[in-house]
Amino acid sequence: MFPQLLVNGLVTGSVYAIAAVGVSLVYGLLRLVNFAYGDMMAFGALITFGVNGPLHQSMIVAALVGMATTAILALLLDFALWRPLRIRRAGFMSLFLASIGLALVLRQALLLFGSAQPRTYRVNPYRVFVLGSVRVSEAQTIAIAAAAATIVAVALLLAYTTTGRVLRAMADDRSLAAVAGIDVERAIRIAWIASGLLAGLAGILAALVEYSFDPNFGFQLLLPVFAAVVLGGIGSAYGALAGGLALGIAQEVSTWSGFAGGVNPTYKPVVAFLVLTVALLIRPQGFFGQARVA
Repeated sequence: MFPQLLVNGLVTGSVYAIAAVGVSLVYGLLRLVNFAYGDMMAFGALITFGVNGPLHQSMIVAALVGMATTAILALLLDFALWRPLRIRRAGFMSLFLASIGLALVLRQALLLFGSAQPRTYRVNPYRVFVLGSVRVSEAQTIAIAAAAATIVAVALLLAYTTTGRVLRAMADDRSLAAVAGIDVERAIRIAWIASGLLAGLAGILAALVEYSFDPNFGFQLLLPVFAAVVLGGIGSAYGALAGGLALGIAQEVSTWSGFAGGVNPTYKPVVAFLVLTVALLIRPQGFFGQARVA
């Protein structure tokens, strides 16, 4: 029972981790809390369904189209909304309200053009791989493999490429990076592209794992994703990865009967925020955040 819950937690945590990295990349550069991120995830999942379902393309092709389309959406939103606000030097509250407004607009647009009807990908829900006492569905296998590859790719990108070093320098001090000759706007565009790709992938994997989804499911994932960002350390991509995995595993393992009978699965989201609260009491800056010195 426990190994099965651990694998389930790894699947859930992988989705949280991928989405949290996308949120952290943008926050690190722009100090923007993107409340529309959950709806961007739903957008990517719906585009993928359109290619995989009605157009009868393979899941791989559909996922690539969904991720690319979500990245384009992220760039368009930056051009139409976020860049004008940057030029006007909008404050945190203005960005906060714009983000909430954008989330509402995107969600209603998805419901208007996509309807609230549940959808499923063309993946066999009855195909299961058995490893000892652990049963892993085809969708979960795809999610774990894709998440593992993405996490490794993101870590390598940030640690060993020029683009990764530029993004980390911008996150540390944007003004100093600009003085050093870094093209700030180009770096921001790259961050939005990466964030959009990760949003699309996280939405696709979440939809795969849930099997049936609708345009509202991205909003339901938003709070756990933000909790993962805070737990890992706001603005830290590595912390977002760790925070997402930790929260996902904690949620699933908490239902194990060995823990005083286990928690009712209905209250798994409560467990995630309880873990977040306890962790922040011990380390307020998060796993990889930097403590502020007064």
